[in-house]
Amino acid sequence: MDIKVLGPGCPKCQQTEKVVKDAVSEAGVSATVEKVTDILKIGEYGVFGTPAVVIDGEVKSVGKVPTKDEVKKWIAK
Repeated sequence: MDIKVLGPGCPKCQQTEKVVKDAVSEAGVSATVEKVTDILKIGEYGVFGTPAVVIDGEVKSVGKVPTKDEVKKWIAK
């Protein structure tokens, strides 16, 4: 599973990255979590608000910090 946290590095983006990593760890799912800070790469996902979460190429969240429970639902198999 490939998870990307999109954002320039603002506090909400950092919080989103932590929530995603904690959810992945608690769920015991094998996933890579990558932080994408390049504005052009973020735009390639059609995302114009940050933070955003992309899982396996699918945008799951834009413009807010998701809850750990939301992330767990997205990564459940």
